[in-house]
Amino acid sequence: MEGHATRCSRCENREYIVVMNVFISYSHTDEHWADLLREQLRHFGTEIMVWDPGSEIAPGENWALKYGKALEKADAVIVLLSPDSVKSDWVRHEIEYALSSPKFRDRLIPVMVKPTKEVPWFLRTLTFIDATKNKNDVASRVAAALKKSTPQRRSLVKK
Repeated sequence: MEGHATRCSRCENREYIVVMNVFISYSHTDEHWADLLREQLRHFGTEIMVWDPGSEIAPGENWALKYGKALEKADAVIVLLSPDSVKSDWVRHEIEYALSSPKFRDRLIPVMVKPTKEVPWFLRTLTFIDATKNKNDVASRVAAALKKSTPQRRSLVKK
């Protein structure tokens, strides 16, 4: 996943940068983990853009619709696993959506943020990033996993 400038013939020869849009699925009780990861991933440059519901959803807006559109626009999904998230219907729906979509093949990244015994069966076959012992290098491990994946599509953003 190189963050190099590229030319787009449809874009009137303006320079654009290739960006991977990332969606973080988490329980509201793990929001501090999502905020931490989102902030840490910002340090990896402009090639990783993590959707932030706090800045993208205004009071009174249809938050379910906004979440759905962000998930559709995403190129990768990070799921924060904890005892609360595995019980969350919303997190389960987001995971099921990612697993059912070919565009997320090899781009669903589970991150264990709290020791969790009852991980859903459909996630047990994936390699986890364990953040329970060392949370300092989680973003670099996530970024490395994102770089290993070769997305079928990424977004072009004006540089």
